[in-house]
Amino acid sequence: MTLTNNEKEQIIAIEKYTEEVLAGDKTGHSMDHIYRVVNNAKKIQKKEGGNLFLILAGAYLHDVTDDKLVEDSEIAKKELVHFLESLQLSSQTIQEILRIIERVSFSHQLASNEKISLTLEEKIVQDADRLDAIGAIGIGRTFYYGGKKGHAMYDSNIPPRENLTKEEYRVNQTVINHFYEKLFKLKEMMQTETGKELAEKRDKIMRIFVESFLEEWGENK
Repeated sequence: MTLTNNEKEQIIAIEKYTEEVLAGDKTGHSMDHIYRVVNNAKKIQKKEGGNLFLILAGAYLHDVTDDKLVEDSEIAKKELVHFLESLQLSSQTIQEILRIIERVSFSHQLASNEKISLTLEEKIVQDADRLDAIGAIGIGRTFYYGGKKGHAMYDSNIPPRENLTKEEYRVNQTVINHFYEKLFKLKEMMQTETGKELAEKRDKIMRIFVESFLEEWGENK
C-alpha cells in the first residue's frame, strides 16, 4: 500500500506537529525515538500489511498525549483532535488514530482487566514502539530516563514488583528493576509475527547486559 499525495502532505504536517510537542524532551521520547518507531512500523507493515497512513500517523503521534511527557494529557488530546481536524481528516480516521495512540500504551494495558482486541494497525504501532524499548537502544533509553527522574541504578534491598497496577508502574523504583517489571516481558507481548522475530535478538541483548551488570555490581558471585 502506498500513500496518496494528499496523505503524504498530511504525514509531513503530522511529523511537524510531533516535533513541536516533543521539542526539548530529555526523557528518551524525543524525535529520534519517534523516527525509530516510524521505521520499525514501516518494516512491520511491509510484511504484515495494514493501512499505511493510519500506521504512520499513529507512529508519529503515539507520544504527544502521554501523561509522562505533557502537563495535561486531556488538554493535549483536545489540541491533537483540533490539529487533525485542520488536516480535513474524517471523524472516523481521527478516532482510529486516537485509538492507536491509546492502545500503544503499556500502562493502558495494565489498567485493563480484560484482554484488549486490537486492529492490525494498533498491533503494528504497539510492536514498533515496544521494539524501541528493548535491545541496545532500550538499555540506553532506560538509563537515560532513570537519570532524568533521579532513579537509583540498582538496590539489592528493593526487589522487582510483580503484577503491577497502572499506578504502581508510574512509581519507578530502580532502573534495573524496570527490566524485570516491564522490558523482559515485552518479547512475549509482541502482537505480530514480524514484531516477535525482531524482538528476539533485542531481548537477548538486554538479558546479557543485566546479567553482566549484576555480576559487576557483585550480586552474581
